[in-house]
Amino acid sequence: MHIAFHGADRGVTGSCHLIGCGGKQILIDCGLYQGGRELAEENSEPFGFEPAEIDYLLLTHAHLDHCGRIPLLVKRGFKGEIITTSASRELAKLVMLDAAHLQEEEAAWQSRKARRRGANEQAIEPLYNTLDALNALDYFRRNAEYDQPLRLENGIRATFMDAGHILGSASILLELEEQGQRRRVLFSGDLGYSNRAILRNPTPPPQVNELIMETTYGDRLHKQLQPSIEELYQAILETFQRGGNVIIPTFALERAQEILYYLREGVEKQLLPGAMQVFLDSPMTISATEIFRRHSECYDQATSRLFDKGRDPFNLPGLHFTRQTAESMALNSIDGGAVIMAGSGMCTGGRVRHHLKHNLWRHDSSIIFVGYAARYTLARRILDGAKQVRIFGEEIPVRASIYKIGGFSANADRDELLAWQRHTGKPHRTFLVHGDEEAMQSFGRHLRHTQVVMPRLHDQYEL
Repeated sequence: MHIAFHGADRGVTGSCHLIGCGGKQILIDCGLYQGGRELAEENSEPFGFEPAEIDYLLLTHAHLDHCGRIPLLVKRGFKGEIITTSASRELAKLVMLDAAHLQEEEAAWQSRKARRRGANEQAIEPLYNTLDALNALDYFRRNAEYDQPLRLENGIRATFMDAGHILGSASILLELEEQGQRRRVLFSGDLGYSNRAILRNPTPPPQVNELIMETTYGDRLHKQLQPSIEELYQAILETFQRGGNVIIPTFALERAQEILYYLREGVEKQLLPGAMQVFLDSPMTISATEIFRRHSECYDQATSRLFDKGRDPFNLPGLHFTRQTAESMALNSIDGGAVIMAGSGMCTGGRVRHHLKHNLWRHDSSIIFVGYAARYTLARRILDGAKQVRIFGEEIPVRASIYKIGGFSANADRDELLAWQRHTGKPHRTFLVHGDEEAMQSFGRHLRHTQVVMPRLHDQYEL
């Protein structure tokens, strides 16, 4: 038995871990690297294993940095079985098709640029295309249910447990047996934190021999939720008083739905204007919201009660869905009084970049970040205080009010992570992944009764 690490190692994106047991190869996640040019190039590098030799891929959840290279895996020869929850399967389809479309657009744009330079280069190919993403869907053959063990092979069982991160997210327990040796290996996936709206709390984990754990916010505590909601309302009201717009770069899965939930509450409690106009400017987010409505098995009691009463927790009077490109472009003519939610959350692509171009330079507008911003992304540059940023080849001065509201994060903070880890007993080793190196080191100093390991890319360990 062995484990190898092929992504999100001393970094946050590109999750990909490989377990070998009894001659079978089991991949946990196959995510896309996100960030600067170097990371984009890393996506096209060899995986560190042969895709054709992988028997199973177990997907913890449908965020791009966990499922985004699955079409590439299939394109390069994967013929195994992909297993995840029903909700994650629907969301992964949406995410992979959207990623393929964006990569096709980016490749076409880069090819046009090359032709304008007079370069005699072949057309630039996307990492994968829409057909590759559709082909990948053929390998999703079984749905996992929470807390129901799945037998993969003799001596290999997998159990998905609610991670409380996004709809359908899971931690995955592998029970392995080889040549009389038994190991319980737990992958945290991305963990949510307790007492948030919409989703249930993460399931307390069992005791295990080996733990592979995310550390996204392993070095900090989140702001409490209620003050974060109040800060969101206050930022919106102050922006409207100045006559500007509010731009919220939004992750399509969970974060957008959570913000809609609190905007609805704000209007119902008369803490926000009843006539407030909110534009959900992302076809992918609109589709994701529709998927959310179909999976009440993932909801907490409060959200389930709203649906039982025939109320939609994601709807409010002034909400507009803008699927078409022309509708999105028309939003740029709105001078003030609008809340525009658009992807991507890290501002690495999508329609939000257009809205930033039209609002970043305005003193009366506000940009509200409600999620994680990885290194080298446009979101991180703005949050780090850049005086101007380059968008679509144009230098845009940053004059708008910039807010970072941490209480809405879908990832657990340090104390929640520590409490979850303590439930695992005294694992022989705790492998720290999915975090910046500084966050890992800080988090590791708090761990007791376990050997802390921070693997590098392609490191392999015997179990």
